[in-house]
Amino acid sequence: MRAIPTRLPRSKGNAGRMPQVQVKVRHLWGIRRRADLAQSSFGQEVSVQEVSVEVSMAILSIQSHVAYGHVGNAAAVFPMQRLGHEVWPIHTVQFSNHTGYGTWRGEVFPASLIDACLQGIEDRGMLATCQGVLSGYMGSAATGEAILRAATRVKAHNPEALWCCDPVIGDVGRGIYVQSGIPEFIRDHALPHANILTPNQFELEWLAGHATISLDDTRRALTALHARGPKTILVTSWRGETTPTGSLDLLASDASGLFRLRTPLLDVEVNGAGDAIAAMFFVHWLRTRSAAEALAAAGSAIWGILAKTAAAKSRELMLVQAQQEIVAPSRLFVAENLGI
Repeated sequence: MRAIPTRLPRSKGNAGRMPQVQVKVRHLWGIRRRADLAQSSFGQEVSVQEVSVEVSMAILSIQSHVAYGHVGNAAAVFPMQRLGHEVWPIHTVQFSNHTGYGTWRGEVFPASLIDACLQGIEDRGMLATCQGVLSGYMGSAATGEAILRAATRVKAHNPEALWCCDPVIGDVGRGIYVQSGIPEFIRDHALPHANILTPNQFELEWLAGHATISLDDTRRALTALHARGPKTILVTSWRGETTPTGSLDLLASDASGLFRLRTPLLDVEVNGAGDAIAAMFFVHWLRTRSAAEALAAAGSAIWGILAKTAAAKSRELMLVQAQQEIVAPSRLFVAENLGI
């Protein structure tokens, strides 16, 4: 149940309307040079006339779920489906609403449910077609162990399948908010097996064991985590000494280098944005195998969704109402290469 920090008093400095460009593409981000259309670090509005997704993948998504609102699987599944992919959701909890409201109803499912659902999919002979496992909020260390078993089982059937682990531990200003044992499980057991990791800044610092105020400190943290397992890392929100007032940075790191996506901050505070961007980054990366392209695609999409959420003054992510932003973001942000 993830949130990306986006709150800031409204500023007119970034409100200027950028010129529109008419672009025909066969599928979203399918033309690499499309990124060249942007003329500033704050992106450019793009009008897309036709969008269709050519490659459909099957993704197993294991995380929390709510009946009302958009967090966990309720934030992750729809964007992946909207991008044209089959999603097999397994819920670790079923709540009426996210816990940020202070009260909720529902229950936490036993870890055995994950094993049982996976066995059922295996009985259908479908695990070999699964191309990725996405995990989020675990609920307990036992659930984490079941997720690890699921990822291992999928990879046994399809060695090309990858595991994207969203290491839900805590957040800046809140500290650790998951049960005791979960952070340690993620650090000691999930991290070595995950192919892609999507922490926020607090989680990056906790896993690395030091602050990441400077870019040098952040590079050191990312290098340490890469060495322990995941080859690709998305930092879903980062505010460092080089981040200008009124901006928010997203970072992506892999063997090709470190990339930064800078967007204007928005006056909005909702849960679920981190879940949604992790899902979109994962499927974009699976298709492009490029951290920079996946960062630009997912970062532009989530900014558009959050902008519409802010305009509606909604406490819940306007995921359905802003769904066009998922496939054709109205504002394109370009990933800046910070070097290796």
